Amino acid sequence: MANTSLDGMRVAVTGGARGIGLATAHELSRRGATVVIGDLDATLAAEAAARIGEGATGLAVDVADHDSFARFLAGATADADLDVLVNNAGIMPIGPFLEQTPATLRRTMDVNVMGCLNGMSLALPSMIERGTGHVVNVASTAGKTPVPGGVAYCGSKSAVVAMTETARVEFEGTGVHFTCVMPHFTNTELIAGTTATKLFPVVQPEDVANGIADAIEQHRKDVFVPRMIGPILQTQSLLGRRIRDTMSRRLGAYDTFLHFDKTKRSGYDDRVGNS
Repeated sequence: MANTSLDGMRVAVTGGARGIGLATAHELSRRGATVVIGDLDATLAAEAAARIGEGATGLAVDVADHDSFARFLAGATADADLDVLVNNAGIMPIGPFLEQTPATLRRTMDVNVMGCLNGMSLALPSMIERGTGHVVNVASTAGKTPVPGGVAYCGSKSAVVAMTETARVEFEGTGVHFTCVMPHFTNTELIAGTTATKLFPVVQPEDVANGIADAIEQHRKDVFVPRMIGPILQTQSLLGRRIRDTMSRRLGAYDTFLHFDKTKRSGYDDRVGNS
């Protein structure tokens, strides 16, 4: 299949004022797309759009709120149809499950799961009517494997993996493409205070952004960052739980969300309500 050019496309990126979202907005703009950044912090969204330039716009959005998401997309499509929606907004509260509050658990699901569902339910009708469009849902490798200390987070990202694949099948033949993005440890504030697993490098937001941009151009269904982790996660089920658990413990994967520097993480936890 020939590559799709991003030149002239209109792309909305949620959680676009920081981290992976901001890097993605920059990369898509660099490749010719008109980018609309959505973020809970309206001021930060506007500042990010100003730095990108090239017609970028920053708007407020609370992805967990259906009406807020609807207003965001209305603003994003005020003068042109939406070609691509990147559901990137997400939060990562971690720590022992029984120490997390009901409010934290609810917010994790509201942002990570309902955020994607809200975005898809609002963006898809127009895309299907026009017979073209692309939805990119940013999940995590944590959606493919257990990570103690991330019961709610892993559950939410597993849901994103499943909903993306299910939507792809349900809407096959409509002209709308779906991509699930699964980054490993990425150098953003989400991993503040944690220790990365052995062997696998911490990836940069720009690495994920390039993967997202390539996926839109090439209509890729799955994106693993780094790519080397994809085959490993996809074959885990063949190894059985005992081998998987032994390998994960030796790599430190089963400690990283349980044993971390709470002081270094306090700023992020305060911002997402995990304190």
